Amino acid sequence: MVSKTLAQNKAVSVTLSAFNKGKEIGTHDSTGDAMGTVPVGVSRFTVGGKSHIVKAGETLVMPATVPHAVYGVEAFKRMLMVVFLDGFAL
Repeated sequence: MVSKTLAQNKAVSVTLSAFNKGKEIGTHDSTGDAMGTVPVGVSRFTVGGKSHIVKAGETLVMPATVPHAVYGVEAFKRMLMVVFLDGFAL
């Protein structure tokens, strides 16, 4: 897997990643709401114990604090944007 952080501050993180077939990021969670878009390939996201196949052109939202994992059903790319509400001045 190769990743490049495109933007990072206390309110938002934007990362582009490329995964090989069979590559996995195990179960974890985040303090921010996340949105993963797959522009190329096929992945499997498991969110709160439920599996979702996400194909090229599709997007999946992962709510803050909900455990999730990702797996490369085939080689795929992912654009991940995470928004941290605590990082915004209200």
